[in-house]
Amino acid sequence: MIEFSTIGLDLAKNVFQAHGADAAGAPVFRRKLRRDQVLAFFAAQPSCIVTMEACPGAHHWGREIGKLGHTVKLIAPAYVKPFVKRQKNDAADAEAICEAAQRPTMRFVAVKSEAKQASAVIFRTRDLLVGQRTQLINAIRGHLAEYGQIAPQGPAHVERLIAQIEDPASDLPPAARASLAVLVGALRHLQEQTAALDAEIAARAKADDTARRLMSVPGIGPLIATAIEALAPPVETFRSGRDFAAWVGLTPVQRSTGGKERLGRTSRMGERTLRRLLIIAASAVVRWAKRKGVPADSWLGQMLARKPPMLVIVAVANKNARIAWALLTKGGIYRAPAVTA
Repeated sequence: MIEFSTIGLDLAKNVFQAHGADAAGAPVFRRKLRRDQVLAFFAAQPSCIVTMEACPGAHHWGREIGKLGHTVKLIAPAYVKPFVKRQKNDAADAEAICEAAQRPTMRFVAVKSEAKQASAVIFRTRDLLVGQRTQLINAIRGHLAEYGQIAPQGPAHVERLIAQIEDPASDLPPAARASLAVLVGALRHLQEQTAALDAEIAARAKADDTARRLMSVPGIGPLIATAIEALAPPVETFRSGRDFAAWVGLTPVQRSTGGKERLGRTSRMGERTLRRLLIIAASAVVRWAKRKGVPADSWLGQMLARKPPMLVIVAVANKNARIAWALLTKGGIYRAPAVTA
C-alpha cells in the first residue's frame, strides 16, 4: 500500500476534490467526494496533514477533520495560486493546495474555533449595518439636494435634513415626502440596531480583562479592543509586533530591487475590518493632537511637524497595532513614555 503524508482538499458546495501526495510530493491519488462523503473518507485515512484554502467553510471543515486525528492547515488563496499549472479545475486546485502546503516556508492560517467565529459575527453584522446606514444617509442627502436642501457632511448632521422631511410646512412635494419618510424610518431602525450592537460590544469589553488592558492604549476603545480579540489570529502566530502590523495591512508595499529600497502605498492586506477601525481611531488621535497640541519633542509632535496628516494617521495605527501585540504577548497595561523636559 502506497503511503501518503499530505492531502490537498479543494472545497466546494457539493463536490469536493482530494489530492494525496507522499513525502516527496509525488501524487498518490485523486478523488472526488460528495459533501456527505468527506468525513467518512477522512475517518478511514491514517493520520496525515490535510490542507485547504482559507475560504468560507474552511474553518468548519478544519475543525471537523481535525477531530478525526488529522493535522489541518489552511493556506491563503493568494499563496496557492502560483502553484496552479495551466488549466484551472478542481483537480488542479487540489494538487496546487497540496504542493503549496509542502513548501518549507509556507505561511498558514490558524483554524478558528466556533467561539471565535461567533465573536467575529458581531463585527461583520455591524459593518453591514453601518454600510447600509451610509447608503441611506447619502440617498437622503442626494434627494434633498434636488430641492435645495443641504447639510454638512457626516451622520451627525443628517437630522437637519430629516427635520425638513418631517416638517409639514417645508416646500417638499407630497410624493417625495412620503418616499423620503420611508428612508428616514429605515435609517432610524438601522441606527437602533447599530446602537444595540455597540452596547453589546461595550459590555463584552468591560467584562474582559484583556480588552480592558488594550483600552489603556490611546486610540483603542471597546470596539477595537474586542475586534482584536475576535478577528486577529493567536498572538503567537507572529514573531513581533511588526509582523502583526504587516498582517493587518499597515505597512508599505515593497518593490525593492538591485539593492535599492522602494516603498509604495500601504499594503491593505490582512483583516480589513480591523485595519479600518485602527485607522479611524488613529485619525481621531491626530485630530485631537492638532487641535489641542502635543509636546514638540514627542514622537507624535515630531511626526506632525514633518509628515502629511494621512501618513501620520497610518503611522499611529501601525504603532497602536504593535503596542496591542506587545500587551497581548507580555501582559500589563500601556504606559506612556516620559517626555524629556
